[in-house]
Amino acid sequence: MSVSHHVPVAMAGSWSTPTALPSMPARMEQIEQSHQRCAALGLTRVERPDFEPLMRSDLSVARERNHRLFKHAAPVMEMLFEQIVDTESMIVLADAQGTILHSVGDDRFLERAGKVALSPGVNWAEHSKGTNAIGTALFQESPTVVHGGEHFIHANSFLTCSAAPIFDPRGNMLGVLDVTGDHRSYHQHTMGLVRMSARMIENQWLSDDFGNRLRLHFHSRAEFIGTQLEGIIVVGADGKILGANRSAIDQLDMSSAALRMHSLTSLFGTSVSAIFDHFRAPLPTPACLSLASGRQFFVSARFNGTRAMMAGMEVDAAGAPGGPAHTSVRGGAVAALAGAAAPAPGSSLSGLHYLRTGDPQIEAVVQKVQRVLNRDIPLLVLGETGTGKELLARAVHQDSNRAKQPFVAVNCASIPESLIEAELFGYEDGAFTGARRKGACGRIVQANGGTLFLDEIGDMPLSLQARLLRVLQERCVTPLGSQKSISVDIAVIGATHRNLREMIEAGTFREDLYYRLNGLVVRLPALRERSDLDVVAQRILLAECPQGTPSIAPAVAALFGRYAWPGNIRQLANVLRTAVVMASGEAQITEHHLSDDFLEDTRRLRAPPAASPACAGAGPESAPADLAREPMQASGTPLPAVMSPQPASFATPEAAAARTLEEAEIEMIRTAVEAAQGNISVASKRLGISRNTIYRKLRWAKPA
Repeated sequence: MSVSHHVPVAMAGSWSTPTALPSMPARMEQIEQSHQRCAALGLTRVERPDFEPLMRSDLSVARERNHRLFKHAAPVMEMLFEQIVDTESMIVLADAQGTILHSVGDDRFLERAGKVALSPGVNWAEHSKGTNAIGTALFQESPTVVHGGEHFIHANSFLTCSAAPIFDPRGNMLGVLDVTGDHRSYHQHTMGLVRMSARMIENQWLSDDFGNRLRLHFHSRAEFIGTQLEGIIVVGADGKILGANRSAIDQLDMSSAALRMHSLTSLFGTSVSAIFDHFRAPLPTPACLSLASGRQFFVSARFNGTRAMMAGMEVDAAGAPGGPAHTSVRGGAVAALAGAAAPAPGSSLSGLHYLRTGDPQIEAVVQKVQRVLNRDIPLLVLGETGTGKELLARAVHQDSNRAKQPFVAVNCASIPESLIEAELFGYEDGAFTGARRKGACGRIVQANGGTLFLDEIGDMPLSLQARLLRVLQERCVTPLGSQKSISVDIAVIGATHRNLREMIEAGTFREDLYYRLNGLVVRLPALRERSDLDVVAQRILLAECPQGTPSIAPAVAALFGRYAWPGNIRQLANVLRTAVVMASGEAQITEHHLSDDFLEDTRRLRAPPAASPACAGAGPESAPADLAREPMQASGTPLPAVMSPQPASFATPEAAAARTLEEAEIEMIRTAVEAAQGNISVASKRLGISRNTIYRKLRWAKPA
């Protein structure tokens, strides 16, 4: 998960000098009211600390119940702890009932806090611990400071606590974030840090809930857009306000419930279509919208995690009068769901967060990648083409510090060998016959400041690998026909379906380049190895038919489960796209809606059910389903990984040993070409792979 890093750095330096706690009448009145409530509950100020937290199993249940809150809060807590480290402090997360779920802090202070039962599993609501920042913030539903002797129970008087409640976009209480320290080291900026951190958690929650909706980010000062001070409101396709963050509620000066009674028209006097029209323009400036009172705000728009103010956005005017129901953003996640064409330059996908769907394989990949994010460590992504390598690369770029800079993808297998050098390194005017006048800067220079994605790096000609290695080592590019070097600052992500170690042994891939690219290696599973086929199919159908999404008949679902999917997710998208058209509005997709060639392929390429549990999840070396391990040319952005808990298993070792994977691949391609009567375009669509791949595989194949 990506976490915004807009906590003010200046605050970190404010911990050196303790500050006296301000004595504000309103705050003191709140403390007095809390004391009265505690007395009414029968508590006494000499209560002994309760050292009986929840049973381990009950704490596990509480944590599981609040798993989503913990998932968003934990990285924010770690980042907040970096701001207050070595200050005799701790950070506490409690649920909406006041039970502490998690804490981090200085070891010595955690030990001291444990003596008053300030630890996970203990309830710190007012009825249990008297006046304290966690419990009182829960009761008041507002940020609260409780300092020293203001704690109702005397045993807690050595503490100073600053807590802020955490709300969901609809205004429901989720829990409380608290910073507690020694009362002698109170600092006036503590509450600011806590409130800012709580807002970070709330914004992550909002993005989770409404990642596929139009979001307006606004502030009365344009320079605050993109910071934790910005307001965010979520707008439905019909223009209704669906939710908002706390900053939006504060700036608009209305409750969450009142805000949700509004539409974009009643609030700002505009419409969804007008917003899209404004941000469709190349390099648009923030819009200026006004409330009925005349108060003005600067507004930017985001859709599916991408900034709508970028050029190249295409929207079919969702919510516009008479407009089609389907909405697509070129390069956005909706286009990715449909397996659409490659994103336009400058666009960006949502981040790694949107790839996390519960599948253990994808979860492991995301966790590994997040650990090296922004650490200047190269990433090498392995897996068959069509498994989502470019999508992962774009997500890494989007979550990195380079997100506002270019993401440049180069498919080393799709560019003719005679042109790939010029494409990568650029060229001067007249460098070769057919070159454009004034030359071209090349893909590497285009990626300067951003990310260079080298897809199918294993297909790069050996002669160019040395030049690429030099660029990666020296961070300088010399265009063809030029004597001048150009400095570049790039993050590099490589991807391939090939076994680079075998290529190194065969002398077709440079070992030094391999180790330059091989910082962190992750493997994306093929569709047949994943446990999410039914959910992937439903997401594709939802993207194709946002309204009236058809279901998949059980017989078709079973057919899909038995099929080896040589073209991976993109092939599944092609099959379903055709089926949707054939079904033409029917409520369910049946076998009658599937193309004849696909049905023939399912009979020929189906994977038999596993004979025993030991076969489940068999690896590619032992599964004849992997006769479909076909390198597919990326003509579009693959569907984000979406998982369901039904693993499919394929094949027996005996069948796999009958022929090599390469032979099986060639036979499959030849069969598809013959079935298409020699039409390579038709065969490539049926297989879900590119024409270049078919030509290359058949060119390398031995005569039949």
